[in-house]
Amino acid sequence: MKGLLALLVVVLLATGCATPKPYDYAAYKQSRPKSVLILPPLNNSPEVKATYGMLAQMSRPLGEAGYYVYPVAVVDETFRQNGLTTSGDIHALPAAKLRDIFGADAALYVEVKKYGATYTVFDSAVTVAAEARLVDLKSGQLLWNGSASASSAEQNNNNNGGLIGLLVAAVVKQIVHNLSDDSYQYAGIASQRLLSPRPNGLLYGPRSPLYGQDGAPAQ
Repeated sequence: MKGLLALLVVVLLATGCATPKPYDYAAYKQSRPKSVLILPPLNNSPEVKATYGMLAQMSRPLGEAGYYVYPVAVVDETFRQNGLTTSGDIHALPAAKLRDIFGADAALYVEVKKYGATYTVFDSAVTVAAEARLVDLKSGQLLWNGSASASSAEQNNNNNGGLIGLLVAAVVKQIVHNLSDDSYQYAGIASQRLLSPRPNGLLYGPRSPLYGQDGAPAQ
């Protein structure tokens, strides 16, 4: 028994001390993108608003990180004028073609995994989850990829009303989520988590006063 307990302690200590493997930024640092073209996200959720709900939130964290971000409305209209109206078709374009059209250094490819409210027997939660890839448009090389999510379930809500209280609270929350479109709010939180510089996240861009302090080579 003592031996088993000792082994358990070792496992717990090893798990608690584990740290994420540092991201390999070699290609990112060599590319040093100044401008980013955000492509309309692919939507793999059942919510039709997911693409533009997420798209509307991603320029701000990228701009705050120090990059020039192409205006999403102008980009969207440019694609439409060229007969490209779906995210899938746009994501399928060669990197060189995007470079020719917009002149951007890099493109951000985003895939929405979850968007909207989900209902269970005792609860209802809004969840937004997405994955992103930053690709060099000159070489087509992957510079960075990551993922992030945000959910109303992160807020701890205590319910002392018993089983009936839990059921009523879940129904009320579902109605509120549907009427107020809370998904848009959590898309903003998820976008900040996804695209703000952080450990293993995006590096600061050249317009940021912190450029070069996270390992990116300054010009």
